[in-house]
Amino acid sequence: MPGKAPENRRFHRISFDADCELHCQDSVWSSKVLDISLKGILVERPEHWDVPLNQPCEVVIPLENQETGIVMAVELRHIEARRLGFKCQYIDLETASHLKRLVELNLGDEVLLEREFAHLID
Repeated sequence: MPGKAPENRRFHRISFDADCELHCQDSVWSSKVLDISLKGILVERPEHWDVPLNQPCEVVIPLENQETGIVMAVELRHIEARRLGFKCQYIDLETASHLKRLVELNLGDEVLLEREFAHLID
């Protein structure tokens, strides 16, 4: 993207190909996860998306066995033509465990993972 400043991220983004649901303003949209981190998520922008910036939402990502999943209370932080970026506001302990395991498997570096978790709780 032209004119974009270099990113100084504390949290590594993990490419994650999964379906998700976006719950915002009494509506539900189906979407796809593009990437996820311990502090946010990037998804495909669904058709007819009309939610304004800074709106609280919930992202639900079912996992393989459909009995568990990743559920994040998020805030819409940026809107692009084909993507939506959300900042995580809250995740419960079970979701944090699933997300930590996902990041751990993709980072392959336990020290880096622990550093990211330390930033998360700061």
